[in-house]
Amino acid sequence: MRQGEASLTARRVAGYRQSFPRVERPYGDPEADQRLQADVAGDLQPPATPMARYLRARTAFFDRLVVEAIDEGTAQVVVVGAGYDGRSLRYARPDVRWFELDHPDTQADKRERLAELGIDAAHVTFAAADFTADDPGEALRRVGHESAQASLFLCEGVAGYLTNGVLGGLLTSLRDVAAPGSSFAITVLLEPRPGDDASTRTLLDAAVSRMGEPLASALPRSDLEPFFQSSGWTVVHATDPTGTPVDESERASAFVVAHA
Repeated sequence: MRQGEASLTARRVAGYRQSFPRVERPYGDPEADQRLQADVAGDLQPPATPMARYLRARTAFFDRLVVEAIDEGTAQVVVVGAGYDGRSLRYARPDVRWFELDHPDTQADKRERLAELGIDAAHVTFAAADFTADDPGEALRRVGHESAQASLFLCEGVAGYLTNGVLGGLLTSLRDVAAPGSSFAITVLLEPRPGDDASTRTLLDAAVSRMGEPLASALPRSDLEPFFQSSGWTVVHATDPTGTPVDESERASAFVVAHA
């Protein structure tokens, strides 16, 4: 088992996810997802912290969106910055095409892990792209993504590591290949307002910086909807991890769903 290629952040997320309750469906291969997470986490046993509660809520939020979209007939799911996410295994179904969009180095390591574990990922189409240099939409086109067919795009735990300029470019590029009826689910970091409790954001900044992966951006709450609108997406849902609308919350993270 190889452990050196995955970042400490990725290993911690994988370690936490092994113990989280997951949305169940009669299709898919949850055991394959669990095996992948165990391989990525290795011997790391992450502690019970506020980050674990946040990741539990985040995992449940994206799980629900995925199964609801699939059950309602969405036939393409695109995982943006997929990393070692295993939903393409957990919720695999013959009538659903999965695309994973990520940096070529991370993607190569993931594919090697899957092969070593004997996990069949033939239903997953891998599209390699460096979001700071490549056109993600074009990368999807090259591997057969159907821009005339509605898709669900997932971007979990990635946006905070991108500058606002790179994030805006990513959203715009993916809007160009998103058919009407497509949805984009994403986690976004928010700047504290005057008077907000900024302690959670401060702790998050410190934690990820210690792991060598400092956060790169955040959006003012007032700019959230205009930012997405400028990229061709309309925000239809924006809450904190507890389900409180972002305008009523002091928390620094938002779970956002936008429509094309």
